[in-house]
Amino acid sequence: MATDPKTRTELEAAVYRRLVEHLRSRTDVQNIDMMNLAGFCRNCLSNWMKDAADAKGVPMTKEESRELVYGMPYDQWRAQHQKEASPEQKAAFEKASQKH
Repeated sequence: MATDPKTRTELEAAVYRRLVEHLRSRTDVQNIDMMNLAGFCRNCLSNWMKDAADAKGVPMTKEESRELVYGMPYDQWRAQHQKEASPEQKAAFEKASQKH
């Protein structure tokens, strides 16, 4: 299926918004688990958003990009939803991060 660039961008944006909404609803899924399994997490998405803003010359702070992904200030999300990583999670993260 061929689409024009504008339609493709709109579809990609819709997919991104759906992914972010899904991650906001799945607060039980910890970032470290996402990193260990998929190699990216909510913080990665927010960093990619900031990178895109920087590339376009759009002013955006790291805190603003995180709030766009998390739907609330990052510190608030962490206080409400982030759990201490287990030794197993930390070890898996260290092993996986050596590959990058």
